[in-house]
Amino acid sequence: MVTGRKIAVLRERASGETRVSATPETVKKLIALGAALHVESGAGLSASIPDEAYREAGAEVGEAAAVVAGADIVLGVQGPDLALLSGVEPGAWVVAGLDPFGQRARVDAYAQAGLEALAMEFMPRITRAQSMDILSSQSNLAGYKAVILAADTYGRAFPMMMTAAGTISAAKCFVMGVGVAGLQAIATARRLGAQVSATDVRSATKEQILSLGAKPIFVENVAGIEGEGAGGYATEMSEEYQKAQGELVSSHIARQDIVITTALIPGRPAPRLISDAQIASMKPGSVIFDLAAPQGGNVEGTVADEVVEKHGVKIIGLSNTPAHLPADASALFARNLFNFLSAFWDKEAGGPVLDAEIGDAIRLTQGGKVVHERLLG
Repeated sequence: MVTGRKIAVLRERASGETRVSATPETVKKLIALGAALHVESGAGLSASIPDEAYREAGAEVGEAAAVVAGADIVLGVQGPDLALLSGVEPGAWVVAGLDPFGQRARVDAYAQAGLEALAMEFMPRITRAQSMDILSSQSNLAGYKAVILAADTYGRAFPMMMTAAGTISAAKCFVMGVGVAGLQAIATARRLGAQVSATDVRSATKEQILSLGAKPIFVENVAGIEGEGAGGYATEMSEEYQKAQGELVSSHIARQDIVITTALIPGRPAPRLISDAQIASMKPGSVIFDLAAPQGGNVEGTVADEVVEKHGVKIIGLSNTPAHLPADASALFARNLFNFLSAFWDKEAGGPVLDAEIGDAIRLTQGGKVVHERLLG
C-alpha cells in the first residue's frame, strides 16, 4: 500500500479574495480517504474558520513553506503564484480556479516547473461532474448576491406594500442571461417580491423562466439557439439576432427598475448587452448589476468594484462577487474539490487517478509542457 498523499491548502493572496479551498468538513473527509492535510495558518480566517478548527479536524497547521514542502496536491481557490510553491516536486498537482486565459504566464510557469495544473473551471458540464463544478456553485451564490446588493442600492422597496398611507408598487426586475447565476437571480428577486422578467439567447430557457414565476422576454421572429450552447454556455449570435434582441431589450429595459446581467462567453470578453443609450432610457434611481464585470462587463460604463452613476442609473460590478459570501462560497468550493478528488481516489495508489474524460478536459500542463488544446496554437 502506498502512503497517503500530502495535500496543501494555502491562504489566498489575490486582492479581495476571501474564500478558502478546504474547510474542516472537507479536511476530515480527505483524511478519511488516507490523505495528510496541511493548512497554512490564517487560510480560513476571512471565511470565519480559525486555525484551531482545522487542527480539530486533523490537519497540520503551519507556515506556507512547511505546508507546501513535498506536497503531492496543492489546493486553491485561485491559482497560487509559482513563488509560493517552492519545495513542491515536479509532477505535483495544482488544483484550483486557474483563469487560464487571463493568467497564461502563470500557466506557463507551472509547466516549466513540471507541475500538473488542473483548472477546475474547465470541468465538463456532464452529469457525473456536476458536484465538482465550481462555476455552478459559485455562480449560484453570485446570482443571489447580485440581487441582494442591487436591492440594497435601490432606493425603494422590492415587494408591493399596501399601507394606510397608500400602496407601494412592486419593483420590476429584468434578468439578462439565464444560466446558473441568472436562474438564482430570478428566484431571489421573486422571493423579495419583485415583478421579474428574463431573457436569453437559448430558447430552452423559456420553460425554466416560467417555472420560477417570471415572464420570458424573447425575440420571436429570429431564431436563437435551440437547446444549450456548447458546454451549457450561450455562444455568439448572428448580427440579425443581435439587432432584433437589442430592439426588444431597448423597449423593455426602459420600464425596469433593476437589471441583472450575467452573460459570459468562456475565453472571450463579455458580450455587450446594454448601451449608454439604453441606460439613458431607464428611470432615474434604477440599478444595474453587471455580473460580467470581471470580463469587461455586459454594460457600457461598468467599472469593476465601483458604483458608477450614469443618467441617474447606478451600475454595480464586482470583480469577485462570490467572495462577498465567504463562508458559504468556501463551503461549496471546498465540497467541489473534495467531490473531485474523492471520485478518483484509488486506495492502491494512495491518491486520485484521473480518467481521460475528466483529465483531458481540465489538465493544462503535464510533463513540462502546456497540453490543453484550448491553450495550444
